[in-house]
Amino acid sequence: MNKKISIIIPVFNEIKYIENILKRVNFQKNKFNIQIIVSDDGSDDGTYEFLKNNQNLYDHLVKGHNEGKGSAIKRAIDYIEGEITIIQDADLEYNPQDYKNLLVPFTDLDADVVYGNRFSATDYQRVHMFSHKIANVIITIATNLFTNVNFSDVETGYKCFKSKILKSITLKERSFGFEIEITKKICKLNAKIFEVPVSYNGRSYAEGKKIRFKDAFRALYCILRY
Repeated sequence: MNKKISIIIPVFNEIKYIENILKRVNFQKNKFNIQIIVSDDGSDDGTYEFLKNNQNLYDHLVKGHNEGKGSAIKRAIDYIEGEITIIQDADLEYNPQDYKNLLVPFTDLDADVVYGNRFSATDYQRVHMFSHKIANVIITIATNLFTNVNFSDVETGYKCFKSKILKSITLKERSFGFEIEITKKICKLNAKIFEVPVSYNGRSYAEGKKIRFKDAFRALYCILRY
């Protein structure tokens, strides 16, 4: 693929994982023309210091106060140089080896947006947290009812866009409400959306998972707001 791909990595307090995920993303440079943008959301566990001391692992580092994933992504958008943008969480739940699957609809089908579907796994899917699965199903169904689009996994961390579309959207949500806000707004644009299976190694709370039950209520609120 000749098109340049911008990878936005929002990160907050991921000192255990940040080096590993950056090395995995950099490995994809063997296959794709990749720009790596790391957006640190006010980390205070040594993550930011690690990033400052290892500038060879990324192209741009954006620093902000701790406001949430949505804010970290918004701060990174101005640095996008690629024709396609992939959101890559920093926690190793999503495997950069799946880039090849995520990019096929762009190259072969002129997709505008591609979502990774965790519930139709390619290689593996970690089995845990039934409550999260139920919450995601409820949020996805509610989103589908209000958009008339048949998403399978609106809360997926792998969201990919033609960069011109992402740049055209005014984002307001600071935290995990970003997932619903961006979904509702691309539907209003009548974007050509695809889903592809991706592998998923979901973390437990003991391993550092950050999304909480209150975020499910925020998601439902965002479905109505947007």
